[in-house]
Order: sequence, then C-alpha cells, then structure tokens
Amino acid sequence: MIRKDCDLMVSCYGAARQSAYDIAILPWGATEPHNLHLPYLTDCILSHAVAVDAAARAFERSGVRAMVLPWVAMGSQNPGQRDLPFCIHARYETQKAILTDIVASLRCQGLRRLVIVNGHGGNCFKNMIRDLAVDFPDFLIASSEWFTVCRAADFFDDPGDHADELETSVMMHYRPELVDLAEAGDGAWKPFAASSLRAKTAWIPRDWQRVSTDTGIGNPARATAEKGARFAAAVVERYAVLLDELVRGPIYEE
Repeated sequence: MIRKDCDLMVSCYGAARQSAYDIAILPWGATEPHNLHLPYLTDCILSHAVAVDAAARAFERSGVRAMVLPWVAMGSQNPGQRDLPFCIHARYETQKAILTDIVASLRCQGLRRLVIVNGHGGNCFKNMIRDLAVDFPDFLIASSEWFTVCRAADFFDDPGDHADELETSVMMHYRPELVDLAEAGDGAWKPFAASSLRAKTAWIPRDWQRVSTDTGIGNPARATAEKGARFAAAVVERYAVLLDELVRGPIYEE
C-alpha cells in the first residue's frame, strides 16, 4: 500500500505540506550480503517497512503524525565483511555526518523529534546522539533496533542474528518476491574459541569470513511469512506506543 501521508520514499510536496508532522522516523540499514537468499539491502528494506507500518499505526492509534524518511544504506561492517563483493563499510565519522545533516535540516523545518529505526546490528548511534544533544539541546533523538523490540524466541523456532529465521520471515511477509529459500545456505557459524569472549567479558568484532561461510548466522530454513507477520505486528505496536509517548509525553517523571 502506498502511504504518501507517512512515507517520504513515495510522497510528494503536495501531500506532505497538507499536514503538520509531530516526529520523523529514520530507517537505517546497511549494504551487505545476507546469506545467499536475501537482498543486500535487507536491513534497509525491513527497517523502512516496519517504520512505515509504525507511523500508520501511531496515527490510527493516537493521532500522532510521523513521516518516515528515506532509508540510509551506510552501515558499519565487521572485519571480513568489507572484503566481500559490494559490501560497503561506513565509518563512524561518515554516519555521524549524515545524522548531523538530517537533524540540522529537520530542526530548521521546526521538527524536534526523531526516532532511528536501526536494522543493522553493526550500527551504534549512542555516542552520536550524545554529541548531537550538545549541539542541538532542544532536539530529541531516540534509537532502537527493530529486531530486538520483541523477544525473538517468542515468535521463532530457531532465531540467529543475521539472515536467519527472523529476518527471512519478516522479508517473506513484506517482500516475498525477494526471497527464495531454496537458494539459502544453512547459516552455520563458529563462535569464538576464547571463553572470555563467548562469556562477553570483553567484546571484539567478529571476523565474518572466519565465523560464517555463507554470511548467515542462523538457519533460515524454518522461516515463514506467517511468523514474520506476527512478529512485525508486535514490533509495530510497540513503536506506535513509543511514538505517542515521545510526542505526547511526559518523558520524565515529575
């Protein structure tokens, strides 16, 4: 369904100027392989689809009007990923510059609220948002990862964390024509040998080509569109509540 009222990817000035918007939503993904069966832009496509549904649901639920901005495809990649064909790595400085320009533009137009719907686990916006809070103290930026909003184990039989049953199911719900499970690898992966790293005593980025042969982490074989629809609906409802609370407030207890 085309949503010119809340999706800037398909909207036009004639539609957008008819309403006063309360908040903007920024889908942020990456350009990277997703096993052998999902598009390079999976993280962008899914974060955008969830964001549009959330914007529509927020207006339906509480009258909050949100506009979903075009997705950002510049993601931060692990070692071993950038070596793969057409996998694009964006530095922290690049991502921060993009976010800064978006915030400055929105603020100039009178908006003061932005929610980042992140679809890529390698992206981290916390320090950027702290810096921008200094530069734009009257502008609120919230960041979230759509795939962690609800507990994956409550919806899926064998969730992983990249091109797995979760991502594949949600893609089958939103864009089934882009998924062919017959092409998928099994998403087998190797954990760290060091017990301290497995226990998360410390963190280092995984070398993707040493932990996965098909770039997937988690088997997508049990993915279905029905599972994806249920998960997406639950996530969208959570986002609709978030948008209402960020716009209507209060955010802090008195």
